[in-house]
Amino acid sequence: MENSDSTLPGRQLVPDPVRLRLRMVHEQLERQGISDAQVLDAMSRVPRHCFVPEALWVSAYSAFPLSIGHGQAISQPYVVAFMSEQLHTSPGMRVLEIGTGSGYQAAVLAAMGVKVFSIERVPALHNAARERLRNLGVEGVTLRLADGTLGWPEEAPFDRIIVTAGGPGIPPPLLRQLANPGIMLIPVGDAPHEQRLVRVVRKEGRLSANSLGSVNFVNLVGSHGWARPA
Repeated sequence: MENSDSTLPGRQLVPDPVRLRLRMVHEQLERQGISDAQVLDAMSRVPRHCFVPEALWVSAYSAFPLSIGHGQAISQPYVVAFMSEQLHTSPGMRVLEIGTGSGYQAAVLAAMGVKVFSIERVPALHNAARERLRNLGVEGVTLRLADGTLGWPEEAPFDRIIVTAGGPGIPPPLLRQLANPGIMLIPVGDAPHEQRLVRVVRKEGRLSANSLGSVNFVNLVGSHGWARPA
């Protein structure tokens, strides 16, 4: 990222965004148990306010999710940090993200030194994220407009997979595209908006899974998710 405090053309910065980011890191993330230095550093540098509508800039560093339109949301900072930490990435890893949304999670992961392949199904969000990441100088993120539940087989396998929407189960194509060894994080639940965050680990050819707690994500829509809204 060329300038973490640059913003989109023709707009004004929020007051003292560096101070707001550092306060978010110290007063929210560290106090809630986030300790990974790479995660904390990335979130102290990525300008979160640039990933939400201008009317919400004043709330960009607050501890709650924010709407980005089209029935989607940017997760609260703690959730982004927690999922980034639980991926246990190393620089140079290849990470598949399902649900680009605003592009914020992808930007955070890219700031941690990984190569991100991110899929979004909503054209308006995909196009906006592509323009935003380009304007901010974010490198290491490749975007695709497609059904995320099918993954990105041409680029597989992936060292890590992160799914930022909740579905009824783990899409088989994503399991097939997870490297060995590899880690996947995905919200799973029997009803929309009621999920548990599942961490899937492939090691020595074997799969294991455990729950990291209850979460509430938007619906994972696609061939291996919930049906597209009417």
